This record gives sequence, structure tokens and C-alpha cells, in this order.
Amino acid sequence: MKIGLIGYGKGGRFFHAPLLASLPGATFAGVVTASAERRQQLSQDYPNVPAFDSLADMVAAGIDAVVISTPLASRCALILEAIELGVAVVSDKPFAPSASDAQALVDAAERRGVLLSVYQNRRWDSDFLTVRKLIDQGVLGDIVRFESRVERYSPASVGKLSGGGILRDLGSHLVDQTVLLFGPVQRVYAELAFATPNQEVDHGFFMALHHANGVTSHLWGHCLQNAQGPRFRVNGTKGCYTVEGLDGQEAQVLAGRSPASEGERWGVEEHRRWGWFEQGEHRERVPSERGCWPMFYRQFQDAVMKDGNNPVAPREAVATAIVLDAARTSALEGRVVVL
Repeated sequence: MKIGLIGYGKGGRFFHAPLLASLPGATFAGVVTASAERRQQLSQDYPNVPAFDSLADMVAAGIDAVVISTPLASRCALILEAIELGVAVVSDKPFAPSASDAQALVDAAERRGVLLSVYQNRRWDSDFLTVRKLIDQGVLGDIVRFESRVERYSPASVGKLSGGGILRDLGSHLVDQTVLLFGPVQRVYAELAFATPNQEVDHGFFMALHHANGVTSHLWGHCLQNAQGPRFRVNGTKGCYTVEGLDGQEAQVLAGRSPASEGERWGVEEHRRWGWFEQGEHRERVPSERGCWPMFYRQFQDAVMKDGNNPVAPREAVATAIVLDAARTSALEGRVVVL
């Protein structure tokens, strides 16, 4: 499979290119970027990967699939262009600025018979895989409340338009994970933090989601949080699982590492990131599962080659966008939104 990439900013360079270049049975076939600086970075990082001026030029050179990792404002148009060119597409998250935009993209892909997926790599975080395992094995009993946070102290992220705000950016991951675990959301309450009076780009959020199966999910995201809370706290009738910190794969890619360079070390968490199971006075360590972001692209590759299923169905991304739209409405209007 030949796969290309549009955009070589932080997302394209660190969160996609290392995985594409490490994918067995695939060729990292090119990058579309107009920036001279980023073309220079590409030539240093991957000397044999060509740069292209446009998606059409890269498609003409021959690709089977394309990954779109550009700012949110330009993403929908590029996804539609790829669909019209008949090329399988991976969209970075957030998938679209609104649920209606997301649905329009899904409809276009279905009309053209084009495979469309959304890069929800954090389904393969070590901590989330551990949570899924504990829930599936019944270790925690029936889940009562699920808490999930991605909090940082990053003043440079305040007011950034590229991801559409922290709710759209980080919230896309957290909502996707909780819906994957507990199913459809019935009610949404949210609060947003803004740095400017126009309330355009948020830098923090809290969401309370009430699922149809009775579970309540509390989700936090913030880029001005000095004291971060636990990544996950999962309360069940048989006990509670807690884990601190973030999955280590992000630090690996930002340090210039890749699945190819790390081999069996990729995604392995150190003991300090083990979680805890607690029930009354009983407390024991829980080893983290091995994280595996490359699994998204392996499954996508199989889907392109007609040997497997789409790793993230686009309609799942529409469901996430509906919740995010409801969260913004809830915060701005000060009410619970019923879906």
C-alpha cells in the first residue's frame, strides 16, 4: 500500500509520519506541504520521501490512501477532495467543526464508495487498553462513574485555532473513548474556559455525560492546569482503578522515536505508570497493557486491502461530534442538553 500525508506540522511530523514510515508492507509515498521550512524538515527526517504541491499531484504520482493532518479550518475541503479523487482517507481529529459537517463528509464517502476513517489513536493508549481489559474481565464489577482527564500546563496552546479549541481537540479523544466503553449518550452538561470575551476558542472543559446504560462519565481537558488529576479513575461495584500521567507513546514520538526504531520497547510503560486497584483497605498495583498506536494503521491497511474492518468507523466520529456540539451548547446556554 502506498500512503501519503497532507500537512507536516506537529501532528503530521510527529503523530503520523513515524507510524507511516514504520508500517510493514506499506510505502510512505509523499507529503503535501507548501512550507519551505517543513519541506526541509521532511528531507532531513525522510530523505527518500518526496514533497508535493497538492493532493492532486500526489494522487497522480500514485497513492492508495492519504492522511490529512492540517488545521481544522482546511480539513473538510481536503477530505472531500480526496473522496472525489477516489482515494481512501484518514482524517486527523477533530474530524469536523460540527456534527453536520461530519455527517456531510460521511455521506460523501458513502456515495463515492471511498473508505473514510478517523485517527483515534488513543484507543490504543496503554492506560485505556488496561481500563478496557479490567471492565471486560469484570474486575471492577458494574461501572458506576467513569472519570477521564487530559490536563496540561501549556500557555502556548491558549487561543490556538488549529484544533478548534481544547473541547474539539482533546475532547474528541475523551468522548470517543467513553462512548466506545459505555455506548450512546443521553444527556450532556458542560463548562468551558475561555481566554477572550468572544468565546471562540476554549482552553479547558468539563463534561458530565449520562449514558443510556446508566453510567455517568466525567471528562476534563485543560491546557492551563498546574496540578493534573488522575488520567483515569473508574469506579465500579467491586472496586476502583486509578492511573496517573499520560501514555508514553506521545513522549516517544516527540523525542524522535518510532515503532521501527524502538521495536519491542515501543508502547511499554515503566513501573511508575502502573495503575492501582483499590477496594476498601485493599490496594494492589495493576500493570499497564502495552500501548500500540501502530495498530490503527495496521487495521486501516487491512481495510484498504479489503482484508479487514475500518479501525474507526466514520459514523462513530459523527456520534462524537454530536456530543461535542451538545457540550458547547450546554456551556454557552447554561443548561443540560438532551440528545
